[in-house]
Amino acid sequence: MDFWTKRPKIYVGIGMLLVLLLGYNIYSNRTVSTFALPTAKRVIVIDPGHGGFDPGRVGTNGADEKDINLAIALKLQAYLEQSGAYVVITRNADEGLNQKGDPKPKSADMRRRKELINQSEGDVLISIHQNSFPESKYKGAQVFYHGHSEEGKMLAESIQKALKEFVDPTNKREAKANTDYYVLRTTNIPAVIVECGFLSNPEEEANLNNETYQEKVAWAIYVGIVEYFKNL
Repeated sequence: MDFWTKRPKIYVGIGMLLVLLLGYNIYSNRTVSTFALPTAKRVIVIDPGHGGFDPGRVGTNGADEKDINLAIALKLQAYLEQSGAYVVITRNADEGLNQKGDPKPKSADMRRRKELINQSEGDVLISIHQNSFPESKYKGAQVFYHGHSEEGKMLAESIQKALKEFVDPTNKREAKANTDYYVLRTTNIPAVIVECGFLSNPEEEANLNNETYQEKVAWAIYVGIVEYFKNL
């Protein structure tokens, strides 16, 4: 697997600029100002959770979290590279990061993610996940950060705000501190976990399986990252 992606074309040619400038109309609230390129030359690490042997959460209608995580992550990667960022992605296919024959594949997978993230010299980490709960009434994206990371908190709040603006204005969830999540407590860069929605909610599961909706989620995360770097 090629974890390091190719370097983006920082010059952003005329054709790409036209795509960026015209593309803002895809969703009603986009504005050209979000393409100010504060992400240029930044190193963004994207971690699509689970993969391969590990499906993650499974939706009420059978959707695997691992597939949705990867789809959103790849769309986010495209936005970031168009804006001049360098992207490191922990997986770009449906496979885990463990080695064949590992006696504890999940532990090996998590350790490998940690190693890749900590070796990346990244500016921030975005870990993409989906939520689930025994009761199907719960829904809404939520962003988590390590409770002792001020930069992580800033990033989480920025992404949470964009998710509300561009995906679901009725979402009342707020960015939340957590010191237990492995990827937050073991990585050495500002990090967030984006739980994009609840697979236990049939309506939200259907949305998260929809490519247009995935694009909206990826766009919101991208805008949140841009705003974070603008405000540093």
